[in-house]
Amino acid sequence: MKDKLFHFSEISDFENYFRNLGYYIIAGIDEAGRGALAGPVFAAAVILPSDFKSSEIKDSKILPSKKREELFEYICQVAVDYAISSIEVKEINQKGISQSVFKAMLKALNSLKVKPQLVLIDGPWLIPGYQGLQKAIINGDKKCISISAASILAKVARDRYMKNLDKIYPQYEFSQHKGYATKSHFEKIKKYGLCPFHRTYFKCLKK
Repeated sequence: MKDKLFHFSEISDFENYFRNLGYYIIAGIDEAGRGALAGPVFAAAVILPSDFKSSEIKDSKILPSKKREELFEYICQVAVDYAISSIEVKEINQKGISQSVFKAMLKALNSLKVKPQLVLIDGPWLIPGYQGLQKAIINGDKKCISISAASILAKVARDRYMKNLDKIYPQYEFSQHKGYATKSHFEKIKKYGLCPFHRTYFKCLKK
C-alpha cells in the first residue's frame, strides 16, 4: 500500500480510514522487548470491533503499569480476537533481534482465529513471510488504536514474564528494569555476570 500523509484528530480515525476503503477486519500488531538486554521478545496481534472507541487505550509506554494491567484484561474481553507470542533468548542469540521480532509477530498473526483483511504494524518494516495485506506505520502505537491495544498486551505479557524471572534470578532485579539497559542492570551484570536469559547477541554483553 502506498504511503500518504494522514491528519487525523482521533487515534481510531486511522482504522476508520481503512474501513471506508472496505477493510473491516483490521489487526494491529506490536512488539515488546526489542531493546532489552535480557528476556524474550513478545508480540501481540489484536482485532477490535469495527465500532470500537476508547480514550484510555494508548501507547503502552506512556501508561502507568497499573493502568496497563487493567487495560490488558479489558482488551482481552472486548477484542474480536487476539494472540500473544514470544521468541526465547536462545533463538534471539542465534538469529538476532530483528528476525526474532518478525518471527514473534508472524506467530501472533498465525495464531489468530479470525483472519484479518489488513494488518497494521508498528514501525517502518513489513513482516517477511506474511502473505496477507499489511501496512507498516511509523509511530503506529500512537496513531492506531488496534496497534496501541497490541502494544499493551505485548508489554504486560512480557512484564509478567520478567517478574516471574525475577523470582529465579532475584540478584538481577528483573522486576524493576524488565531486562532493559539501565545503570542498575549493568551494575548487576558486572557483579554477578550473565545468566542464561541475557542476550549475548548484543555487543555490549559479548565481553
